[in-house]
Amino acid sequence: MNASPSRQSLWSQWSEDIKCVFDRDPAARNTFEILLTYPGVHALLVNRLTHRLWQAEFFGLARFLAFLCRTISNVDIHPGATIGHRLFIDHGAGVVIGETAVIGDDVTLYHGVTLGGTTWNKEKRHPTLGNSVLVGAGAKILGNITLGDSVRVGANSVVVKDVPACCTVIGIPGRIIQRKGLKIKLDNGIDLDHHLVPDPVGKAISCLIERIDKLEAAQKNFAVKPDESCERCEADDVCKSQSEPAILEKAVG
Repeated sequence: MNASPSRQSLWSQWSEDIKCVFDRDPAARNTFEILLTYPGVHALLVNRLTHRLWQAEFFGLARFLAFLCRTISNVDIHPGATIGHRLFIDHGAGVVIGETAVIGDDVTLYHGVTLGGTTWNKEKRHPTLGNSVLVGAGAKILGNITLGDSVRVGANSVVVKDVPACCTVIGIPGRIIQRKGLKIKLDNGIDLDHHLVPDPVGKAISCLIERIDKLEAAQKNFAVKPDESCERCEADDVCKSQSEPAILEKAVG
C-alpha cells in the first residue's frame, strides 16, 4: 500500500475523496450535489478528521464525532481504522468498518458491507483490503484476513479466509470462483463488473444433467432382452451375465 493518507493535508484528502466519486458513480453531476446528498462521502470526510484525532490520542472526542456522523449518515467507521486514498462508499447505508481494519487505495464498498472482527481480544481482528478491491452490497468480510489487490467480492458473500490478488469470491462461506493470471488493467484501475461472475451451482447442475443423459442413453442402447436359449434367462428373466448394471458399468466407465 502507499504511504498513509494522514501525511496529506486534510484538504487534499477531502478533495481526492470527492473527485473519485465522479469516476465511479455515473449519477454524480457536480461537487455541490455530492457534498449535499452522499452519506458515504459524509462519513469518509468526517473519518479523515476523527482518525487524526484518534492518532493524537483524543479518543473520546474522536468516538463522539464518529457517533454523531453515524447517526446522520448510517455509516459506522471506527476512528482507528486505517483508510487509504480515494475510498468510495456507494449509497452508504449500513456500512460498518471496524477499528483495526486496513483499507488500501481506490477501494469501493457498496451498501450493507461489514468489515468485522471475530474475536474480543485486543489485537488485529478486522480484515485488510488491498488496492482496487470491490465489495458488493451486503457482503461481510470477517476476521484478521487479507484480500489482495483487485479482488472482487460478490453481493451478500461472507468471506472468512485470505483471498489472493485478482480473484473473484462469492458465496457463504466465500469461495474463489475466478482467478485472473494478470493484474486487472483498467484506465482507473477499478473493475466494477462484479456482476459478471460464473454460476458454480448452475454449472454443477448442468454436469449432473449431462451425466444422467449419458446413463439413460447407455441404458437404452445396451439393455438386453432375455435369451430364450439361456436356461438362466428362463429362470431369472434377465441373464445375470448380461445384466444392466454390468453393461452400464462397461459402457459408462
